[in-house]
Amino acid sequence: MNMQIRPEGKPNVQSSRRIANLRTGLEGLQDLGRDLDRLDVLLGALSEVAGKNTRKTVERLRKDVASFEPTITVLGQVKSGKTTLVNAMAGWADLLPSDVNPWTSVVTSLHLKPASRPTETGASFQFMTEKNWDRLLNQGGRIGEMASRAGAESELAKIGEQVQKVRAKAQKRLGQKFDLLLGETHRYGYFDKNLLERYIVMGDDFGADDSEQGRFADILSSADLHLNCDTIPVPLCLRDTPGVNDTFMMREQVTIQALRSSKTCVVVLSAGQALTSVDMGLIRLISNLKSRDVVIFVNRIDELPDPVNQVPEIEASIRKTLRDRQGPEEVDILFGSAYWANKALSGNIEGMPKVSSQALLEWAEIALEPDSGPMAPHELVWELSGMSHLYRALSERVIEAQGAELVTKTAKAALTVATSEVAAGMVRIKPSETAQAATSLDNVQEDFAAIAAFHKDAFDKELTAAIADYHIRADRAQAKFIDRALRSLLSHLEAYGKAVVWDYDPVGLRMLLRSAYSAFGARVRSMSKARFEAAMTDVAVFYANAFGSAVEGIQMAPPNLPEVPAPVTLGQTIALDFNDGWWISWWTRIRGYDAFSKRFQNLIARETEDFMTQAKDVQTSQMRDLAQAQLHSFFEQHTDILRDIGATSAGAQLDSLLQNGAEGQKRGQLQTLTTEFERLLAERDAEAKGTR
Repeated sequence: MNMQIRPEGKPNVQSSRRIANLRTGLEGLQDLGRDLDRLDVLLGALSEVAGKNTRKTVERLRKDVASFEPTITVLGQVKSGKTTLVNAMAGWADLLPSDVNPWTSVVTSLHLKPASRPTETGASFQFMTEKNWDRLLNQGGRIGEMASRAGAESELAKIGEQVQKVRAKAQKRLGQKFDLLLGETHRYGYFDKNLLERYIVMGDDFGADDSEQGRFADILSSADLHLNCDTIPVPLCLRDTPGVNDTFMMREQVTIQALRSSKTCVVVLSAGQALTSVDMGLIRLISNLKSRDVVIFVNRIDELPDPVNQVPEIEASIRKTLRDRQGPEEVDILFGSAYWANKALSGNIEGMPKVSSQALLEWAEIALEPDSGPMAPHELVWELSGMSHLYRALSERVIEAQGAELVTKTAKAALTVATSEVAAGMVRIKPSETAQAATSLDNVQEDFAAIAAFHKDAFDKELTAAIADYHIRADRAQAKFIDRALRSLLSHLEAYGKAVVWDYDPVGLRMLLRSAYSAFGARVRSMSKARFEAAMTDVAVFYANAFGSAVEGIQMAPPNLPEVPAPVTLGQTIALDFNDGWWISWWTRIRGYDAFSKRFQNLIARETEDFMTQAKDVQTSQMRDLAQAQLHSFFEQHTDILRDIGATSAGAQLDSLLQNGAEGQKRGQLQTLTTEFERLLAERDAEAKGTR
C-alpha cells in the first residue's frame, strides 16, 4: 500500500506514477474552485468595510463558502468494486482496503481537500451503540421485524442465533473493552495501513498472538478519513458505503441515511454478471432520485471477453430494467474498470491477466477520442478506465446541484450587504432626505419586526395546510394499496390455494406516494416563491418609507427556493418485495377469511408504517425546515442591515462626510466590491446559459 503517513505528518493523496491527464474531467470543478477562492477574497474585503452588524452576515457567508464540501455517495453490492473505484476517484491505488468485513455496517467517508487547504484531522471511527445491538438481538434488524410481524418465529430465531454469533465473536476478541467501546469515537491525527486494517478490514477468529487485523470491525458504525489531494480543485467527500446484501438489511438503512445527506450518487454494477435481486434493491432505492442525481458506473469491463459487443447489450438491459422498475430512465450509464485505473495509478500496468489485456486493446478501438493525441502507456490505460468520463459527469452534477447555487446565493447576499453599506453612507451624508429622520430607531425596528413576524406566521400557516393536504393524499394511497393487495391475495388463494407462491409488487404504493410527495414539493416551492417575493417587496417599501431616497440603491434578491429532498425511504425493503412463501406459514394459522382479512390489513399497514412515517412526517418536516430557514435568514440579514443604517442616521463627524475623507474611501471600496459581485453574478448567469 502506497501510504507514507506518520502521526506528525498530514495525509496526502499521491499517485506513485504522475499521470498528466489525471485531472481530465475536473475542469468544471477547477473553474468552480477559482470562483470560490475569488468569492472568499471579496467577502474578506467586504468584511473590513462592513458595519458592526452586517459584518456578522458577511462572516456567515464566508463560513458557508469555507465549509463547502459536496458529497458523492458510492453504492453497490459486495464485491462490485466500489472501494477500488473510490480509490481510483481519490487518485491513490490501495488507499482504502477493498476487503471490508461483510458483517460491518460501515460508511467510510474520504474527506478530500485541495493541497492548498491542509487537513487538521487524520481519522475518526464511530462505534455502534448498545441500542444498535439491542435492535439486532431483539428484532433481528429489518428482516427480523418482518418475520416477527408475519409470525415467522423460526426464521426470527435463526436471525437471533446469527446475531449472537457476531456479538460473541466481537466480545471474545475485545473482552471487557466491548461494552466500553459502544457509542464511543476514536480519533487520530493520522492514519496508515495498520490503523485501517484494525478498524475496517475483515478479521478472522484469531488468537492472542495473531495480528490486530479486524479488531474493531464487527462493532464499527462509520469511519471518516481526512486528507489532502493534489488533483481535487474543491473539497469533496467520497462516501464508500458497505454492500447492501447483508442478512439484517442494516446496510440498507445505512445507505438510506447516506443518500439523504448526499445530492449525487454513483451506483456501481458489475459488468460480468446479470442484474441480481440485490441490484434490483439498489435500483429501487435510486428510483426516488432525480436522473441527474445518479450516475451508474458499470465496473469490471476488464473481465469481459468481448467488451465492444457486450457493452451495448449490457446498457440496453440496464435501461430496460430501469423502465420496468420505474427507475430514473435518463440516468447516465458509464462503463469502465477501476482495476485498470488503479493499475495506472500504481505505475504497474504490466502483468495484467490475459483477458484484461485483451479487453483493454479491444476497448481502445472504440473508447478513445479521435483527437486524444499521443499518451504514455499508463496515461492511455487511465483514459480507457473511464475515470475521466466519471469525473466529468460528477463535476457537472456538483456544479449544477450545489456549486453554482452557492456562488450565486452568496454573491447576491454580499451584493445586498455592499449596497446597503453605500446606502448607510448616504443616510449619513444626506440626513435631510431621510423620510423619518425624527423617528426613533426603536420605532423603526419595531415596524420591521412586525413585517417579519407577519410573513413568518403566514408562511408557517401555508406550510401547515400543505402538509395536512399531503397527509390526506398519502393516507388514501396507502389505504388503496392495502385494499388492492388484500383482494389480490384472496383471489390468488381462491384460484391456487397455497400451492403457488403469491407475488404482489408494491411498486404501485411507492409510485402513488412519490407522486403525492412530488406534488407536495412543487406546492411548497410555489408558495415559497410567492411568499419570498412578497416579503422582499414589503422590505423594500419599508426601507423607502423609513429612510427615503437615500436607500433606494440597495440591491435585494428574494431568498433561494428550498430544495425538495428526495424521498429515499420509499425505496426500503418491505415484506412484499420478497417473492417467496413468507406468508404461507402465517396464513395457515389464521382461521376464517374475515379474521384473515383483518390480520392481513394490519400486517401490510405495519409493514408500510415506517416509510409512511418517513414520507409523511420526516420528509415534510425537513422540507418545512428548509423553506422556513430561507425566510428566516432573509429577515436576519436585513435586521443586521437595518441596525447599521439606523446606527448611522444620527450623523457623523464633518471630515467623514467629505468625499476625500474616510467616508469617501469606504464608498469607493464598496463601489468596487459591488462591481466585482455583479461581474461574478453575470459570469455565472452566462455560464448557466452556455455563453461564458
